[in-house]
Amino acid sequence: MDELIEQYLTGLRVEGGLSRHTLLAYRRDLRKLKTFLTTTGMTDPTIVTRETLLLFLAYLRRQNLSVTSVSRCLSAVRGFYRFLQHDQGMSPLFPQIVGSPKQWTRLPKTLTEPEVSNLLGLAIGKRSEDLRDAAMVELLYATGLRVTELIQLKVSHLNIDVGFVLATGKRDKQRVVPVGDQAVRLTRRYLMEGRPLLLKKRCSEALFITRLGRAFTRQGFWKVLRGRALRAGMTKTISPHMVRHSFATHLVEHGADLRSVQLMLGHAGLATTQIYTHVEQGRLKRIHTELFPRKQRRRTVEEVDKRPDVKE
Repeated sequence: MDELIEQYLTGLRVEGGLSRHTLLAYRRDLRKLKTFLTTTGMTDPTIVTRETLLLFLAYLRRQNLSVTSVSRCLSAVRGFYRFLQHDQGMSPLFPQIVGSPKQWTRLPKTLTEPEVSNLLGLAIGKRSEDLRDAAMVELLYATGLRVTELIQLKVSHLNIDVGFVLATGKRDKQRVVPVGDQAVRLTRRYLMEGRPLLLKKRCSEALFITRLGRAFTRQGFWKVLRGRALRAGMTKTISPHMVRHSFATHLVEHGADLRSVQLMLGHAGLATTQIYTHVEQGRLKRIHTELFPRKQRRRTVEEVDKRPDVKE
């Protein structure tokens, strides 16, 4: 079964253009299927039945996985069996894969604007790493990039004069994202003062580099971000994706339309971006409360009623 799994994942990488992290997640999910089949005495994945898959679903639930994790696992299993049918000559009468569990809408975890100001307003130390770290966090919030997109930026992907970055998202789709003035100034300073000292005459295409002249890793940036959050006095656990959510949420709060936010975030469809509609609804409620004429009239009447009687 391992060989079939690797053939399937190779096809996804070559033809589907899936990222390395997505492929790793799919591999973990399909290994869950293999473990389950092994414990039930099955070594051939092509002889399972619908009942077997229902038992597999129950097996996943017993592991206390989130609904999102279970849904992704079942998605990997569906794709795997489509591969077996089309590429391995498996019978097209294969029983229908069970449907994904219904997902609930979870509001994104975000930072408040004062928290972002504290995070970005930290004093910059004298080391080149301090300047680099400040520029990375500032650029992350200014663009809403995914952490992988941030660490994979090359110097050639940044147009410092015009103020935009060329980000490469999922399935290698590229998009242009504008960069705010503060992020431009800090990144320009990093390029002039910090990066040359970190390179030490070495060569690298990566925009943000370590002391060894190598590109950043996801884990390395998480460490940087959490260290700065502690210095800013934050008690909540912060992640790069929380900063991304904050970028989108604050844009919508200040009047940005969802279509524009979708393009900047690199979402394939507007449905994914609609999670931020709760922000728009909250803003509309405040506007209604503050500006609705009947509300204002009632307040005026209440104020009149409270005034002392005026004798004629």
